[in-house]
Amino acid sequence: MRVAIVGPAFPYKGGGARHTTELAHRLAAAGHDVVIESWRAQYPSFLYPGQQTISEPEGEPFPGTRRRLDWRRPDGWWRTGRALRSSDLVVLVVLSTVQVPSYLGILAGLRGGAPVVALCHNVLPHERKPYDEPLMRRLLRKVDGVLVHTEAQADLARTLTERPVRVAEMAAHLPAADLPAGAAAPGDGKVRRRLLFFGIVRPYKGLDVLLRALAEGPDDVALTVAGEFWGGLDETRELIRSLDLESRVELRPGYVPAADIPGLFAAADALVMPYRSATSSQNVWMAHEYGLPVIATDVGGFAEQIRDGADGLVCAPGDVPSLAGALRRFYSPGEPERLRSGVRPVDHGPVWAAYLDALTGAVR
Repeated sequence: MRVAIVGPAFPYKGGGARHTTELAHRLAAAGHDVVIESWRAQYPSFLYPGQQTISEPEGEPFPGTRRRLDWRRPDGWWRTGRALRSSDLVVLVVLSTVQVPSYLGILAGLRGGAPVVALCHNVLPHERKPYDEPLMRRLLRKVDGVLVHTEAQADLARTLTERPVRVAEMAAHLPAADLPAGAAAPGDGKVRRRLLFFGIVRPYKGLDVLLRALAEGPDDVALTVAGEFWGGLDETRELIRSLDLESRVELRPGYVPAADIPGLFAAADALVMPYRSATSSQNVWMAHEYGLPVIATDVGGFAEQIRDGADGLVCAPGDVPSLAGALRRFYSPGEPERLRSGVRPVDHGPVWAAYLDALTGAVR
């Protein structure tokens, strides 16, 4: 098949760009003729408060990547759609409703041409605005099929469109990096009494819940918070001060380059994901790649990725006592070592095979 993927790719950063790129590599390896249509400029800067691009790729860039799209040039959206009419499949990678106007422009250019799948990382944002649902309804009613990553997201998509909706577990797209010289090797068995919160900090990810739980949990456990703050940094510092956690919490605000990730995971006993809500995340798999157990809330697909009591712990979302109890259980004698010994990295090959099958069959 001639497959065109419309989505972010290097020099854009983060999980969306990595997933788009890995998807292109996997489709090409399966024998398809693949191009990525990416952006010269994806968003106005005021819509994305973090760092949008990076100078070094987080993996192998896909050679068939074009960067012609620009949020300031609607005529270019239509022309891109026209150019893709001869494709056998067009995949629109949906990360945010901010993308919808450009995708509608591409669909206008495609009219009567290739079948289109909306690959939705999130059907609707975690923190919604009044315009999100009307925009997504309009987009999903114009495509030929929808692919999502959880049954809950499929149920949500079906409230917005009558087009066929398929579900596939999101396959791995982990940043490529090796252990830096001198870093502690994951799995060395040492208990460091330090936890890690990793990734973009937004309200739905529950950092405030974790900080309050840390104040109620073992009093000799530290926490590293590494990632971009989408607002709330000053409020987080004030919460840390009010909870008397200044000596126990290290804030590392800002984008974390792939080369720094192994050292962060090597310095921690567990990754903590205290999300209030979620669809899917690579962070459980990333932690397991580095030999770390995960303490997470029962949202999205986390409970399926974590074997509760075997390679991590699962607790209730938005519940400080539940998370504090999980932290105390994790640090009971012998538990960090036992849970770490149960961690097994996932074989991602079968997951990717199922994912590609679901994607290429989404418009059948």
